[in-house]
Amino acid sequence: MRATRYWMRLAAVWLLGAMAVSPTARAADEACDRACLDGFVDQYVAALVAHDPSRLPLTKTARYTENGVTLQLGDGMWGPAITLGTYKLYFDDPKSGQVGFYGTLEEHGHPAILGLRLKIENRRIGEMEAIVIRSTARGSFSAVNDLQDKPILHEPLAPSERRSRDELVTIANSYFEGLEKATDKYTPFDKNCTRIENGVVTSNNPTGNPIAKMSCGDQFATGFSKIITHVRDRRFPVVDEDRGLVYGIVRFDHAGKDTTTVWNDGSTPCEHSLRRALLVFDRRTFQDQGREDSPDRSPGAERAVRHADRVG
Repeated sequence: MRATRYWMRLAAVWLLGAMAVSPTARAADEACDRACLDGFVDQYVAALVAHDPSRLPLTKTARYTENGVTLQLGDGMWGPAITLGTYKLYFDDPKSGQVGFYGTLEEHGHPAILGLRLKIENRRIGEMEAIVIRSTARGSFSAVNDLQDKPILHEPLAPSERRSRDELVTIANSYFEGLEKATDKYTPFDKNCTRIENGVVTSNNPTGNPIAKMSCGDQFATGFSKIITHVRDRRFPVVDEDRGLVYGIVRFDHAGKDTTTVWNDGSTPCEHSLRRALLVFDRRTFQDQGREDSPDRSPGAERAVRHADRVG
């Protein structure tokens, strides 16, 4: 009998204890929705401008990398005077607790693009991954000030138009498969797909050079990407299912062995400038084409790459 009363009292104590901590535990584990995730990006950018990482709510094991290198938070791009630009694009993935950001800024007056990924753990920042690309004048291929906001990238898809996470990642990865293998056979491009690299429109560009005037699919069909030896370390950490966006991070290898590229039809239209071994840290954004109101909708377009942005 005494044993029974003991266990009843112990159970009561345990129950009261659980009741006492459960509201706090539930609050700590509460999912961070789109507004919450965007808020962490805004906090991060404000702290960056203020050169004050102490403003950030960090986990005890928070880690910061910049262009693939682990740094002490406060080093790297936290030093220069930062002025924010007007271009901003958010990628929200409440399921994984991660958010991506793509925006313009200036470092000591020099234009730059910031690609940012944050991982949120119990309403604190656990991972910060920044990729910053500077202006062409500072040695990078870019046209920072030419970046233009595209409203369609901010619009949520209708529930019937949305794709699963796995399907979105598969579509995004197929882009790199096509690049690495120099073919259009792997990637389901929308016929009007446009690629923008660091602000430069490099496909479907009516005012560009002959290769830039082509659509994404037509470019891939030429085999122009044979200068890319490998596309490795592919990651797709942020999948915005509501908007059909995927935030991907990869590394490009350029062996630099050849001065010309033989296209798939046997021609060699031009020399290329990648004549040395090179590794490029690349962050790309993909939009899945899934809109019923698209004027150029074609069979299979709901599983097509419509838009590809690059930082790096």
